Amino acid sequence: MNILRKKDEILAALGNMRAMKKLHVDTYTEDKIKNISGVKIAESKDGQFWIEFQELNGILFMNSTILSKIDLKTFKGAKIILLTEEYEIEIDSDEKTIESDFSNVSNTWITKVSFIIEQKEREIIENREFEELAYIYKKRKLSLIAKKQ
Repeated sequence: MNILRKKDEILAALGNMRAMKKLHVDTYTEDKIKNISGVKIAESKDGQFWIEFQELNGILFMNSTILSKIDLKTFKGAKIILLTEEYEIEIDSDEKTIESDFSNVSNTWITKVSFIIEQKEREIIENREFEELAYIYKKRKLSLIAKKQ
């Protein structure tokens, strides 16, 4: 057995919170990562972008789930940019506060973000008529390549 792991087990038994966090296996978040609903529309080595559409009171929402190796948490909202051959489409997030959950099992962050979109944008997304999807947050950018059907 690894000596550092044994040390953490002893410290955790004595009540050390940091050691307890290291040893904790987050099965709840890992289960959410393994059971994502929707369709994967874009991916790269940095992450994956999954979506589902929902209509509430005549308003069309695109609910997205992003898996990444980085924390996408922000309090200023985010936006996505769809790059097509002729133009780019910019869509702002529905909410300003966006939080990510971490799974220490797969070392992955899961982030859920909702966007209000138009029917034309839905058709472009469903038909994958874009080459790249950029998720912009806190002056940072997560670039993903469109996943063809």
